[in-house]
Amino acid sequence: HVQLVESGGGSVQAGGSLRLSCAASGRNYVKWCMGWFRQVPGKEREGVAAIRPPKPFTYYADSVKGRFTISQDNAKNTLYLQMTNLKPEDTAVYYCAADHDALVCRNFRSYEYDYWGQGTQVTVS
Repeated sequence: HVQLVESGGGSVQAGGSLRLSCAASGRNYVKWCMGWFRQVPGKEREGVAAIRPPKPFTYYADSVKGRFTISQDNAKNTLYLQMTNLKPEDTAVYYCAADHDALVCRNFRSYEYDYWGQGTQVTVS
């Protein structure tokens, strides 16, 4: 049973930082694609960052390059998203996503991810 649980969201002023965590259970995710998406009301879910083996490879949306860093601790089965220099336009519900096909990471297509967390709200003012 795959379970993804996000934490770490909150409210922060512009220019501030937050670190999101996604605790994954039910599988060994070492060979999976793990990603972060975000969504605001009335808009489609947007890919933010993704990570896959073997190096690992990382992928970022242009809007967050240089500000966000995705990483994972395989020993803890936890995915992270370090967000710095946050902007009001980063305000959204952030979702952790996973798929057993590592190549899914190459494209931020939400429909290709089979598993999702419940989301955590990030508000930047």
